[in-house]
Amino acid sequence: MSKSALYTGTGDAGMTSLVGGERVRKNSVRLEAYGTIDEFSSALGVIASDKDCVEEVRGQILNVQNELFNIGCYLATEPKGEQAACMSLTPERIGEVEGWIDALDEQTPKINAFVLPGGCGLASKAHMARVICRRAERRIFDLAEEAYVDPAVVRYINRLSDYLFILARYFNFIRGVDEIVWKK
Repeated sequence: MSKSALYTGTGDAGMTSLVGGERVRKNSVRLEAYGTIDEFSSALGVIASDKDCVEEVRGQILNVQNELFNIGCYLATEPKGEQAACMSLTPERIGEVEGWIDALDEQTPKINAFVLPGGCGLASKAHMARVICRRAERRIFDLAEEAYVDPAVVRYINRLSDYLFILARYFNFIRGVDEIVWKK
């Protein structure tokens, strides 16, 4: 019987390989950064797979998941020498997310209160993805203290957390669910 290609056993001692073959601890700052990006992408997949997810949003999420895979590859590569750019992250890509935010914000009633996570199921999933996104951002900043990280990566991830906040509000609005507001 031949060995499955799904497991190699090379990580059993707590080490893994970066793109390019360099071995690092599985709890290294770099691995935490791109691992949290992977976790974030998985949370987005939960939203996109929900039967009530709007097709336009599903398409946006697929677009983001593809970009997150690019970012994960970028973060999984130890930079050699000069400051490397995440080539797929253009100003237009960040502007695209800002356009989605603006469009959702226009469709969602204004609110002058702090919103607590929750509401309908899709809004709750969007809030969960948002906090994972924020954690990914923190892990990327941790990495940036040790190695160069393209500032476009941080901008993009920051915009995605804003997108997910307004997306949660939008999901509540289209489902007719009141926002849960913070009461002092």
